[in-house]
Amino acid sequence: MTMMRATVMDGVGGPEVLVERDVPMVVPAIGEAVVRVAAAGVNPIDAKTRAGGGASALIREFPAVLGVDFCGTIVRPAFDTHPLQPGDEVYGMVSVPRLSGSYAQFLTVPVIAIARSPRTLTPTQAAAVPCAALTAWGCIVTVGAAKRGDRVLVHAAAGGVGHIAVQLAKRAGAYVVATASGRNAAWLRELGADEVIDYREERFENVTGDIDIVVDLIGNVKDDTGTRSLRVMRPGGLLVSVPTGSWPEFRADAAAGGMRATDIKALSDTATLTAIAELIDSGELAVHVDREFPVADAAEAHRELEKGHTRGKLVLNVQG
Repeated sequence: MTMMRATVMDGVGGPEVLVERDVPMVVPAIGEAVVRVAAAGVNPIDAKTRAGGGASALIREFPAVLGVDFCGTIVRPAFDTHPLQPGDEVYGMVSVPRLSGSYAQFLTVPVIAIARSPRTLTPTQAAAVPCAALTAWGCIVTVGAAKRGDRVLVHAAAGGVGHIAVQLAKRAGAYVVATASGRNAAWLRELGADEVIDYREERFENVTGDIDIVVDLIGNVKDDTGTRSLRVMRPGGLLVSVPTGSWPEFRADAAAGGMRATDIKALSDTATLTAIAELIDSGELAVHVDREFPVADAAEAHRELEKGHTRGKLVLNVQG
């Protein structure tokens, strides 16, 4: 096979730059497997990169294939005796745009960045997990080191990262405060939130405080959410900022108030993906897919994502 079908972008711009066409078949490097993609998650980094932000500066040539999340099956292993063999279902993240992304029939991915998919999920559901869960894991487990008795505030709690962060914080024994729209309040309580603050009706700094860890998934791009978060934190508390571009001074601002701050990016590794899959299969962690689109309709999926009201994740069906 010399060609494959993919949804590509010929340049940066609006969702309309995403088009479906035939492109050259991917070729693996040493340490990489070839995966037939069943489904691909849609993430904010995809939309930002498509629009000229995000990781767009790393694109060396067009057309480029977006998509970091995926679930699929191995068609070519990294080497003959590798544990992951043809037919095995895997999930994980690919480094886009350094590697061709998951909005395509096939991709290559380092085997250290994938794991066997959760047994209890469909490929569509599994494709929604990696980027969101790995980011949430970094915020709550790796960097936040949340523990029993901590008070954790999660902004944009109904989104892809947020709804998983709520569950991981609750599992750690923390008291979880979530900000979201009122329509998601009951759902977030089911996931483990102790309090849900409707950002449309109340300013969170007026109704909560003494927070140990803030998971900031908004930054100052909207209503100075990041800066306002410092007002509800205890001295020495930790702010974990995911979208740092709108608030480049967040570390200095936190330090000036006697608090700590760090950014974080999702890192895909077999051990963490395996741990996440085990939590999912044991019923301790759930992922919500809001809507599924054919990969040919990736532009429409981006439009939906950019409305900012997705509950959980959007996913592209790649194989049909």
